[in-house]
Amino acid sequence: MTQIIFSDETPKGWIAPSIAAPFICIFLFAISMTPGDLGLEYLGLTDAKGSPRGPLGFCLLLASFTAMGLTALGWVRWVEKRSLASVGLRGERRLKKFLMGLAVGIAMMGAIVTAIALSGGYRVADLTPAFASPVALGWIALLLAGFTVQASIEEFVFRGWLFSTITRRWNTTAAFILTSAAFSFLHFSPRTPLLMLVTTFVFSIFACAWAHRSNSIWGVMGWHTGWNWFGGTGFDVPITGLESDLPALVVKLVPVGPAYLNGAGEGPEGSVFAVALLTVASLIVLLFARPRERDAIDPQG
Repeated sequence: MTQIIFSDETPKGWIAPSIAAPFICIFLFAISMTPGDLGLEYLGLTDAKGSPRGPLGFCLLLASFTAMGLTALGWVRWVEKRSLASVGLRGERRLKKFLMGLAVGIAMMGAIVTAIALSGGYRVADLTPAFASPVALGWIALLLAGFTVQASIEEFVFRGWLFSTITRRWNTTAAFILTSAAFSFLHFSPRTPLLMLVTTFVFSIFACAWAHRSNSIWGVMGWHTGWNWFGGTGFDVPITGLESDLPALVVKLVPVGPAYLNGAGEGPEGSVFAVALLTVASLIVLLFARPRERDAIDPQG
């Protein structure tokens, strides 16, 4: 049974079959981001794994994400002929929802890092070293803006466009699974540990649950931003395997012990604590949180 999320407007264009939508998403992702990725490699701003290196690499990566966002926006506007409201950019108090999501993302990442440290997976090496460097603080502030763009575009593409497209053509369960499968595939590399892949899939399940319950993507955009930014700048550890090369904003932590405990080169997202917290949070949103009363549909978003 098909279902509608975000907006019940009737699309004036073509909506892809549910099974085809993830492949279209992957294709659009590849053609829009590859030129920027090649540019980073040409400038020498990628590491041996092809990931952006340092704060400048992170910031320049935004060109690739911006290209992806514009590509998805063009697809929504010119192929599906839908409004932005129909992909989750809708509702009132948008900034408030984003900031609340940002706070939750920071808190959840902080909880994971704290759990790892208390279990003996991290050793404290220094306190607030970033405050000794105004330049580092400037880069950290710039990365907050950068992660806002990156995370918001990912949420627009996956939990906004792809999730709503599959829901329209199939149902919510299929949308959760196929959206999370596509999200995990695009974060996969041959060297990615299995636990990190599980975290990525559950991460997307939680994000889909948030978008579904709130009937918009503003809050989950903020949550994704806070999660990435605080994980990447707060503790001088990797975020999704990426290194910012900046001193820690809160406390410099050194991984000790087994990789399943601290995530090793993947950072706290590769820890069993990340899987556990995201799983519990997903269940709470899916099973126990009361759905918010839906706003009156605004065709203009």
